[in-house]
Amino acid sequence: MTQVKSNVDEMYKGWQQIIKEYQNPDLGKSMWQTANSFAGLLIGWILMFYSLRVGYWLTLLLSIPTAGFVVRIFIIQHDCGHGSYFKSKKANDTLGVICSLFTWTPYKYWRKSHAIHHKTHAELEERGTGDIWTLTVEEYFESPMSRRFFYRVFRNPFFLFFVAPTLNFVIIQRFNYTKGWKNGENQSIWWTNFALLGLHVAGSLLAGWGNWIVIQLPIIAIAASVGTWLFYVQHQFEDTYWEHTQEWNYTLAAMHGSSYYKLPKILQWFTGNIGFHHIHHLSPRIPNYNLEKVHNEHEMMRQVVELTLWTSFKTITLALWDEKEKQLISFRQARMLRKANAI
Repeated sequence: MTQVKSNVDEMYKGWQQIIKEYQNPDLGKSMWQTANSFAGLLIGWILMFYSLRVGYWLTLLLSIPTAGFVVRIFIIQHDCGHGSYFKSKKANDTLGVICSLFTWTPYKYWRKSHAIHHKTHAELEERGTGDIWTLTVEEYFESPMSRRFFYRVFRNPFFLFFVAPTLNFVIIQRFNYTKGWKNGENQSIWWTNFALLGLHVAGSLLAGWGNWIVIQLPIIAIAASVGTWLFYVQHQFEDTYWEHTQEWNYTLAAMHGSSYYKLPKILQWFTGNIGFHHIHHLSPRIPNYNLEKVHNEHEMMRQVVELTLWTSFKTITLALWDEKEKQLISFRQARMLRKANAI
């Protein structure tokens, strides 16, 4: 363990000092990003409403870029939750709460669970909060049949990327509750629900309840699926990093347990540069609009797994952590591995 830590310290020597200059939010950039994101969503809503006169096919087509603005607003909420979007904590929390009404995600509850994700990311003993359910090969085969069945269903790509995201954002997040959280996290769920009710009542009065529903559902479904996919691919790739508590290393968890998702510029813009996820995990205090700059200006920040839009689709079948080979593998690979070990 001492040797591994020494190698890591040498490989990424000085990263703490490097990131300091990028951690200061720029008020102008933050306000401009906020303005163009919310303006884009509003324009998308209006265009979708009038497109209903042409045909619902056009409405669904317009829901794609409109959902992109919701994803962008989620990134703003995400930065606010980390305290990186404004210098003022009050300003971060105020805007974060406003964003939560459009992402359908209770701000304080999500902020708490996401902070746990950052604190324990890739630590095998700390799985379960703010991450995607992941079992080791050994845990899977030692589980009762019922648990293996539910895990197979959960990790099925159709369920994981299309069904589960909508269920989570539309329904589950309305009723989440964690015992012992006493700083307003659980209460934020109910306040968000009341505010969402008011927003949807107002929208229904303006557009008609039927129109409002057929406009809102595809937007949140697409945005939720995209958000889930981003979170998945940034952590669930073949040569990712998982380790037991005693051997776990913060720097390795950030740089090897998070990918650089190299997206086309338009998709990078809509996703708020979150593809530079390795840098975000090194320092959540860096505003999203500074992440690319850190990546480009320092060679050590590019010593990570790079995924493109095409290569990222190859991660879809990965489901189990092989502790021996230190890789994520598919169910098929796990069966072959078990069969080989049984011979």
